[in-house]
Amino acid sequence: MTEQYQASPAKGSVLVTGASSGIGDAISRALLEEGFTVYAVARRTERMQALAQQGAHVMALDIADGDSIARLVKTLSDDGVVLEGLVNNAGYGSYGVLEEVPIEEARRQFEVNVFGLMALTQALLPSMRQHGRGRIVNIGSMAGRLWMPVGGWYHATKFALEALSDALRVELRPFGIKVSLVQPGMIRSEWADIARASLEEDTAGTPYARIKRGMSRVLADQRQDGEPEQIARVVLHALTAARPRRRYLLPLHAKILVGLHWLLPTWLYERCVRALLARQGASTRDGRS
Repeated sequence: MTEQYQASPAKGSVLVTGASSGIGDAISRALLEEGFTVYAVARRTERMQALAQQGAHVMALDIADGDSIARLVKTLSDDGVVLEGLVNNAGYGSYGVLEEVPIEEARRQFEVNVFGLMALTQALLPSMRQHGRGRIVNIGSMAGRLWMPVGGWYHATKFALEALSDALRVELRPFGIKVSLVQPGMIRSEWADIARASLEEDTAGTPYARIKRGMSRVLADQRQDGEPEQIARVVLHALTAARPRRRYLLPLHAKILVGLHWLLPTWLYERCVRALLARQGASTRDGRS
């Protein structure tokens, strides 16, 4: 049975990162429609004009830049903004085999997906603690619950967010602040195109060309399985429910894949992954099973 999520009558101010497209845009629109005051932030403010026309407060933020975070927090403080919620949605996936991904790119993914997210959260928490309430919703991924080749660094950032969200939830409970983690599967957005771009560059001549092409096709086949609006609905629930869930895993394919990863022994899960890539035209020979 499909769950219905409805916002409570009391509306407050919510900050949404990565609001210029995809899931962040859908979350911001859903919150505005429910009567929340929305602070929509992203690097590309020119892409948020429609949100501004709908009533959002559009602000610039580079989540990987400490100075940018400090400016944003100071502006909110100077304007007397009291946030009821923080939706940490900003993030990206850059795929590549582990031998070939420059360490600088790996660090960049951690800066955006982990360290920047936590730096913003740290900066906003004192105000939430002072007021004795608040909701933090971290947008993770099913990638934090399973793994695929060619996405090792991205999976690593989402695995890290799993642990951070759990620890944060327990640490903040005495202060009336609730923490939830949303774990989307493949959602229709720019994410898959961005992830695929790095796989399709300079594949000729690399020993990993076939596995990279295979993973690119997997991403292409699955990129429209879910809708951003599905994520927006569960974020509304996490922000308003008296007892929000610790985790929200969706849509159905994400539940199936995570369930299989949990159920199957590692060797069998690995064999399934290799078979999937082989069907997409990739050679995954690695010697022994």
